Amino acid sequence: VQLVESGGGLVQAGGSLRLSCAASGTISVIGAMNWFRQAPGKQRELVASIIGGGPTNYAASVKGRFTISRDNAKNTVALQMNSLEPEDTAVYYCNANIKSTVLGDPYYYWGQGTQVTVSS
Repeated sequence: VQLVESGGGLVQAGGSLRLSCAASGTISVIGAMNWFRQAPGKQRELVASIIGGGPTNYAASVKGRFTISRDNAKNTVALQMNSLEPEDTAVYYCNANIKSTVLGDPYYYWGQGTQVTVSS
């Protein structure tokens, strides 16, 4: 099982970016799909999560600016980020709870991370 992110980059404050993450491999079931971020010198934090058909949860710092969505048919999750602030600068990681057709139990898998830099 593999998660691959795309869509990071450099943007000015107030701008927008859209991150995407695609899961591939021997997938049986995907549960929760999440976006985390880690800024230099800080702990990794949960930014947004989406479960199955749609319940979502957001960190207080991004609520109203970020939107998480998923396409269950394509095994993808996206994070639309609007009104970006310099404080949003971090490496963003895709994370998903996946049961593979090979392993008996579901595990949380991680993507490699994508850099988001917001300039002031």
